[in-house]
Amino acid sequence: MRVLQFSDSFLPVMDGVGNVVYQYAVNLGLRGHESYVVAPQTDTGYRGNFPFEIVDYTGVPLPKLKSYKVGTPVLDAHCKRRLATIQADIVHVHSPFTAGQAGISYAQKRGCPIVGTFHSKYYDDFLQVTGIELLAEVGVKYVVSFYEKCDEVWAVSASSADTLRSYGYTGSVRIMPNGTDIHPVEDAAAHAVWERYGLMGETPVLLYVGQINWKKNLRHILEACAKLERPFQLVMAGQGPHEKEVRQLANSLGIGDQTLLTGHITDSVTLNALYRRADLFLFPSIYDNSPLVVREAAAMGTPAVVTRGSSAAECVTDGENGFLCQDDAADIARIIDGALADPEALERVGQRARDTIPVPWARLMDDVLEVYGQLIKAHSKGKGA
Repeated sequence: MRVLQFSDSFLPVMDGVGNVVYQYAVNLGLRGHESYVVAPQTDTGYRGNFPFEIVDYTGVPLPKLKSYKVGTPVLDAHCKRRLATIQADIVHVHSPFTAGQAGISYAQKRGCPIVGTFHSKYYDDFLQVTGIELLAEVGVKYVVSFYEKCDEVWAVSASSADTLRSYGYTGSVRIMPNGTDIHPVEDAAAHAVWERYGLMGETPVLLYVGQINWKKNLRHILEACAKLERPFQLVMAGQGPHEKEVRQLANSLGIGDQTLLTGHITDSVTLNALYRRADLFLFPSIYDNSPLVVREAAAMGTPAVVTRGSSAAECVTDGENGFLCQDDAADIARIIDGALADPEALERVGQRARDTIPVPWARLMDDVLEVYGQLIKAHSKGKGA
């Protein structure tokens, strides 16, 4: 089958949504299907050697998120010509914005079914950008109207489905979780990464991976670490609009020398080496929907500290394969201190996380392809084929 995916983020900016789109495209290609990704062009660098095609279009940086580009596929003549040569069997959109709208337009013109995955808490995004609740409410109404145009709506977790319904969406939602593959890192490669970042000693490493954005509850991470009376090294891997402010807060809390901001990491070996080196993965975000990073850390045997009741906590049983905290810096500090005080128990929790949390993408794609096939068949019958 030919699958056309539309996303507002993709290589080389690999946020959570971009990573999901990448995994879909790779695994569909490896299964022998024609997979295409339509996304804004971030740079003109080489992005080949993939079992799928990239159909990109010109974009301009977002004012407050300059690493992201936004554009309009229908206004890019080159993109339009390439899309005109593709007869997709099904369209899958991963964003309700310009890329998603282009996907809906394509599906309507070509008469093929369209799946829309709900990935983010858009109300929070709108509110952060505009600072005005009324505009955020208008924004989520737009989001709801977008998903109402899809033949089927997917959510990555039960809590993310609840979020979409809280916006006013009344249609059915299929839970289609994200996958995670285990990619062991050879000792030599891991040691090279650890040496590069100054992590070769015995000091416990606390790791965060994601956007450097206050909406991720980064303040709680920094304040919790500042309360610790034991040695530690905090590594924050990612980029975002608040890097300068995060550095300033770390310095003001007296943990600047113990806090390392690596910037955006695109190399999977480097990232997996950091996951492997970390004693704990700190991810107290209440914003994220089924974050891949918690599963990626678990795949490397590193348990996460996540906020009780959050989407990230859906796969975590407290004290068994991870740790649940309150939305409070003092409680996070308490959990970190308790976990580091018993290395043997922490290792058992990490192994249990590895055994219970990651779901291979290949297994997930069985479900994805089955539903794709059902939608294509139902759509063909509806057209009288």
